[in-house]
Amino acid sequence: MKSFVYQNLPSRVVFGAGSLAQLPQEMDALGAARALVLCTPGQRASAERVAALLGARAAGIFDRAVMHVPIETAREAREVASRLNADCAVAIGGGSTTGLGKAIALDSGLPIIAIPTTYAGSEMTPIYGITEAGLKKTGKDARVLPRTVIYDPELSMGLPVGMSITSGINAMAHAAEGLYATDANPITDLMAQEGIAALGRALPRIHAQADDAEARSDALYGAWLCGTVLGAVGMALHHKLCHTLGGSFNLPHAETHTIVLPHALAYNAPAATQAMERIRRALGGASAAQAVYDLAHTHGAPVALKDIGLREADLDKACEIAMSNQYPNPRALERGAVRQLLQDAYEGTRPA
Repeated sequence: MKSFVYQNLPSRVVFGAGSLAQLPQEMDALGAARALVLCTPGQRASAERVAALLGARAAGIFDRAVMHVPIETAREAREVASRLNADCAVAIGGGSTTGLGKAIALDSGLPIIAIPTTYAGSEMTPIYGITEAGLKKTGKDARVLPRTVIYDPELSMGLPVGMSITSGINAMAHAAEGLYATDANPITDLMAQEGIAALGRALPRIHAQADDAEARSDALYGAWLCGTVLGAVGMALHHKLCHTLGGSFNLPHAETHTIVLPHALAYNAPAATQAMERIRRALGGASAAQAVYDLAHTHGAPVALKDIGLREADLDKACEIAMSNQYPNPRALERGAVRQLLQDAYEGTRPA
């Protein structure tokens, strides 16, 4: 066995149907007294439910979380938290809300309790992203890692089927890249393969029956594992491309990951054969790239960047940005090949 280093991240996970009810006790465990509840405009009702559960311990609700965490929104939320004397943030929702909580914590150190309602996985990582002047900048900082994560599958029951599929494949991307990360190790390899397999089992069942409670639980379990992998190891070409497409062209996060992942896997396949075999075994299919593409296509998820708002004229610029400040990747980044990858993702071509 090769030598490796595995860093366990200090977060607490509470998992199970109905576990939202444990939020007050989790605040007690943090020694927190006043929580600012964060959400997107569309999840105001969920935030109000959380605030009602906390009663007088809810300092207020900030309901303006949006994709890719614009720096202006982050600054506004930090000011609100300070004005309300909040000593923790409770983020309920998907990656946009968790990302906003992280932006607050990065500046203030405010502890976060994350309550995911999607399969984004961001809640298990110390990775943050903030968009400024059309560029999404990412980094790692222990202060932004949520201190407690409450996984209540009941809260994901209302997630629309289409969003469930793209959110789940977004989670798979974290684990897939973890399998060929430069700092991958046997522990994260096990979590990655199990996380991908759990989502691969769950998503078709959710597509068939949106209120399948066991499938929702399996999907959230898979997302937890995949997010844990992303938090423990580095990112590669796939995430660089998605950060570029999302931050610079404002494409929807989960859909972008869903479309790009098969092509990023196909690009890296010659240089990461063991990782690809693990993904293939987890999902079935002839190859890792085709298995992910077919999972998306068969269950109605978008497979072409042109269908989610990218213009073909933007592909050259996207390639240029992706080639700068490169993330470590098993296959060297070749401009022509990366440009072709983007073209294939734009057109929605099934990987060969």
